[in-house]
Amino acid sequence: MFSQNKTAEKPQFQINMEKIPHHIAIIMDGNGRWAQARHLPRVAGHQQGMETVKKVTIAASDLGVKVLSLYAFSTENWKRPAQEVNFLMDLPIRFFNKFVPDLVKHNVKVSVMGDISKLPAKTQVAVQDAIQDTADCTGMILNFALNYGGRDEIKRATQEIAKEISTGQLNPDEITEDTLDQHMMSAKLAPYSDPELLIRTSGEQRLSNFMLWQVAYSEFVFMDEHWPDFDGESLKKAISIFQHRHRRFGGLKNK
Repeated sequence: MFSQNKTAEKPQFQINMEKIPHHIAIIMDGNGRWAQARHLPRVAGHQQGMETVKKVTIAASDLGVKVLSLYAFSTENWKRPAQEVNFLMDLPIRFFNKFVPDLVKHNVKVSVMGDISKLPAKTQVAVQDAIQDTADCTGMILNFALNYGGRDEIKRATQEIAKEISTGQLNPDEITEDTLDQHMMSAKLAPYSDPELLIRTSGEQRLSNFMLWQVAYSEFVFMDEHWPDFDGESLKKAISIFQHRHRRFGGLKNK
């Protein structure tokens, strides 16, 4: 829909198909800057970013990724201009109306985490329809974080655990990390609740309140290209970087 400046063809990255991360999470950053660099309105970047979601979803599925989590709309994004927020609220409707048949074709199941009850009614309907339409898919889970915040998630988990303690269902001494895991919004993604690889596009190097509990031992890969320029080869590059890391989980590197 929107023209892009032609760039040199991206290099091909070789990756080990035996070491594909099970769960990849992506902070999709740079839509606005991509548009501004082309003298287009910010919403044009979001529109192009939607097309990228489809391409990257299919690429991840073809690589054998089990869960792809995408940070689509944060609890803080409501602070943006009303026109932009309204456009962002329409994007899930456009995306699912257009791409659900492709998701079903690729056996991709839609999942959502976040407080979607605060979304406009028509957006909620589109989300629930997509979840239902892909419910029988058994391949990769495409997990959208919508009206999601990591601190809000931890707060809600704590409230649920406190209620269980107050009703005598749980003893405080019995609380473990697994207890919190089971009360997180990502619990339904088990056994792949925690991302092994977290990617952020557009060169920014921060978490922006995304999956704070789950990324404790994730590998972070920060990439310069804006989200609309990200593609299957970009994903392979990030996976290649991940595969050359030594994940020690607090221990020592194997000799």
